[in-house]
Amino acid sequence: METLADTEIGGVRNGPQLGIEARSIDYVPQRERRGKVINQGPFWFLGNFQFFTIAIGFIGPSMGLSFLDTGLASALGILFGTLFMAFHASQGPDLGLPQMIQSRAQFGYRGVILPLLGTLFTFAGFNVVDTVLISQGLNHLFGWSIAVVSIVLGMVAMVIAIYGHDWLHIIFRVLFWLSLPLYIILTYAIFNGTIKAQPPGHIAFTWVAFAAQFAACASYNITYAPYVSDYTRYLPRGKSRTELVWSVYLGASLAAVWLIILGAWLATYFGAQDGMVSTNGAGNLIFPHFGTLTVLVSVAALTATMGLNAYSGMLTLLTGVDSLVKIKPTRGMRIAGIVALGVIWLGVSLSLTASAINALYDSLSIMLYLLVPWTAVNLTDYFFVRKGHYAITDFFTPSGVYGAWSWRGIAAYLVGFAASVPFFDLSGIYEGPIAHALGDVDISWAPGLLVSALAYIVFTRNIDFSQENAAISASAQALAE
Repeated sequence: METLADTEIGGVRNGPQLGIEARSIDYVPQRERRGKVINQGPFWFLGNFQFFTIAIGFIGPSMGLSFLDTGLASALGILFGTLFMAFHASQGPDLGLPQMIQSRAQFGYRGVILPLLGTLFTFAGFNVVDTVLISQGLNHLFGWSIAVVSIVLGMVAMVIAIYGHDWLHIIFRVLFWLSLPLYIILTYAIFNGTIKAQPPGHIAFTWVAFAAQFAACASYNITYAPYVSDYTRYLPRGKSRTELVWSVYLGASLAAVWLIILGAWLATYFGAQDGMVSTNGAGNLIFPHFGTLTVLVSVAALTATMGLNAYSGMLTLLTGVDSLVKIKPTRGMRIAGIVALGVIWLGVSLSLTASAINALYDSLSIMLYLLVPWTAVNLTDYFFVRKGHYAITDFFTPSGVYGAWSWRGIAAYLVGFAASVPFFDLSGIYEGPIAHALGDVDISWAPGLLVSALAYIVFTRNIDFSQENAAISASAQALAE
């Protein structure tokens, strides 16, 4: 049991630990649980509170959608998509495990490799996109070296991830309070007329444009689903599930709705085509250098989010390695995983040309296709099939009650993925017949979620839970000892 409840640390932890985090994919025992549910709101708020989110608001206006219609589609999409992300939050304190380790219950000890491929590429891919956007934006605005900025960003993100869970929460909290007043001032200046609106271009409502904006926003927070439990697993067990879900939901959704609507205004009335450039230009109209300050704080927030990606990417990487070759989840193993991911995303970032970015966005869309069936299977299992009852010790052995390969989860995942293929829209790569009929609107996440969930319910109807109940009791006793 030493890999589950490492005995090197004793006593109850009531406050943040400021050294390098010791744990990685192992179980967090009750004596090490700390933190407050209310702090989850600002944490996930900041995760969406930077110029990357602003650019999501450009989609509707680029297709002729008005500012108000873009705002409505954005709000509806975010409020819907964030539901799936937020419900994963309750798994952390209930189980004390990273998100993808818990997925072994649905896919098996080795079968979890299937969704791990999508999540790992997503974490690394977003860091590539963030690095390229920041480095090219700062080069455009201030003439800073793209290579130097990329390397510095990567090093900072890796250090944040190496220090781990508690430092991520501290840094996010500080940046939340630095960012909030800046965007309040910017938003107030826009809507009180300090920043003059230009006449909008061609406006014509179409359901295609409305659906495209809704789909982009709905999928935006779904990509956070594999992260959430990683940052709630240190919370004490017994915390209100409803309060935790609401805290995560409100934090992630309010920030996204705010900045996406802000982006829609900038695109409609300010002619914005780049999130960083438009934030800098609009802010500097309020008073000199205010836009520059806002951009730099937003860059810090996005860099911290890169640390978030690196941390969860490391957990995913170690889960995958452990599923193939048993490893001991030490501090050194965790640091090595972060450095390995950092070298990969920096190498890819520095080799990309501007023309390669569109292809990278398409590849991230592919990863979203892979994540959606996973989140459907995982949430269905947790809330409707096993209802939060798991044998935690059995997650760490292929001979446990969940087995090495679980055909039910794998089959439901593949069926849901297949059902979503006709809805895919990857410009220049593939366009499904239904996506074409809908005017190139990609709503593949909808059938992916629905079909995978229903298939998993059907496939699990004949599970005999008597064996699992015995394993759950044995696991609880082992962890208590």
